[in-house]
Amino acid sequence: MNDIRLEFLQNKQFVSDQELNERLSKNKKWLDEALGKVYSERTSHQDDVWGWMDVEEWASDEAVQFVKEKAETIRKEADVFVIVGVGGSNQAARAVIKALQKESKPEILYAGNNLSPHYMNNLLKQLEGKSVYINVIAKNFETLEPGLSFRILRNFLYSKYGNETNKRISVTGTINSSLHQVAKEHNFDFFIFPENIGGRFSALTDVGLLPMAVAGIDISSLIEGAKKMQDLMHNQTDIDNLALKYSTFRNILLDKGYKIEMLAFFEPQFHYFSKWWIQLFAESEGKEGKGLFPVAVNYSEDLHSIGQYVQQGQPIIFETFLDIENPNSSLVIEKDHVEDNFDYVNGENLWEINKIALGATIGAHFNGGIPCVKFSVPEMNEYYLGQLFYLFEFTVYLSGRILGVNPFDQPGVEDYKKLMFEKLGRGF
Repeated sequence: MNDIRLEFLQNKQFVSDQELNERLSKNKKWLDEALGKVYSERTSHQDDVWGWMDVEEWASDEAVQFVKEKAETIRKEADVFVIVGVGGSNQAARAVIKALQKESKPEILYAGNNLSPHYMNNLLKQLEGKSVYINVIAKNFETLEPGLSFRILRNFLYSKYGNETNKRISVTGTINSSLHQVAKEHNFDFFIFPENIGGRFSALTDVGLLPMAVAGIDISSLIEGAKKMQDLMHNQTDIDNLALKYSTFRNILLDKGYKIEMLAFFEPQFHYFSKWWIQLFAESEGKEGKGLFPVAVNYSEDLHSIGQYVQQGQPIIFETFLDIENPNSSLVIEKDHVEDNFDYVNGENLWEINKIALGATIGAHFNGGIPCVKFSVPEMNEYYLGQLFYLFEFTVYLSGRILGVNPFDQPGVEDYKKLMFEKLGRGF
C-alpha cells in the first residue's frame, strides 16, 4: 500500500532549499531525541509521557481483542451509544466515527463537551424509547463538563433500568483514579486511560478505540496504519523524515511572520478530524507567548467566506492541505430538461470537479502570496486515518521542541477551571 506523501508545492519563494536543509540539519537533534525516547531513557512512570510513541504499548493484539469483544456486546444491544468526554477524551473517536461510520445502529451521540441545558435536554429527548449505553471518558475525573453529564445520564439510566443500569455504563479512566473507584463500587466495565499518554495523544488507546469499535469502525486497520507510520518515522532517521520536514517548514514560516496555520480540505469527512488536529497543535504549542494559531477550513464552502481573507487579507496565513487521491465515491453529472447554463459539466464526475476546485484553490492562493503544503492521502479509510494520527502526533512533538516549549502540558487550560470552581464554591 502507498503511504501519505508531503509536498511543499513550489514554496521556494518563501523558503529556499538551502534554508530548509540548514534548518533540518539543525533540528535533527530533536528527531534523535524522540527516537531515543521510544525504548530507552524512559523516566519514572509518573513522569513518563511517551506512551503514544510505541503503538503496541496500548494497542496490543490482546488489548484490541478485549475492546472488540466488549464493543460487540454493546453493538448488539444498544440503539444509542453516548460518548461522555471533552477535548482529548472524545476528539479522535468522533473524528473517525463521523468520517467513516456506515451503519445507523447504534446511533452515536456526544455529551460532556458543554454545559448547555438546551443541549442536554435535547439529548435526553433523543434517548427516549431507545436502548441506551454510555461510555464516560476522563483521565482524572475532575473536569466539570463530563462529570455533570455523567450524573445527568446516570440518573436517566437508573430511572429507566434500575438495577440493570450498571451493565449499560462503561468508564475509561486511569487506574486507581476516582473514576476507577466508582467503576469498582458499581460494577461498571472499566477501560484504561493510560497515565503516560495525554488526552490529545490517546486516539490509539481504549480512549478512542472502544467508541470507534462500537460504531463499527475497523480498529485493527486503524492500528495497522498507525504502526506503518510509526515504522516510517522511526526508520527515517535523517533529514528526509516526513515529520521533521513538516515541523521544520512550519516553524520557518512562523519565524517569517506567518502566525496562522490553516488546515484545508475539500472532503467534509475531514471536518471532525480537523477539530482533533486543532486541539493537538493548539494545546501542545500555544504557550509561553509562542506557537502558530491552528485553524481549519472546509472547502469549498469556506472559499465563499474565509477564502476572501486568505486571498487578499493580511499575509499571516499559510495553508496545509489534506488531499484524498483515490475516489471514495462517484457521481456523474447528467443533463436534464432544464436550461441552467451548467451544461459544460455534463458527463463529468463530481469527484473530478472537486479535485479541479482543489487545484485551482492552491494555485490562486499560492499566486496570492500564501505558502502551501499538501499531504496526499491515498484513500479515506481507517488505515490512513491511523497514519495521520501518528504522523501529526510525532510532528507536534518535534515542532514543540523546535519551538522551545513542552508539547505535553497544558497549564493555560487549567486557569478557567480554577476560577469556575472558586465561583461554584468547590474547595481544593
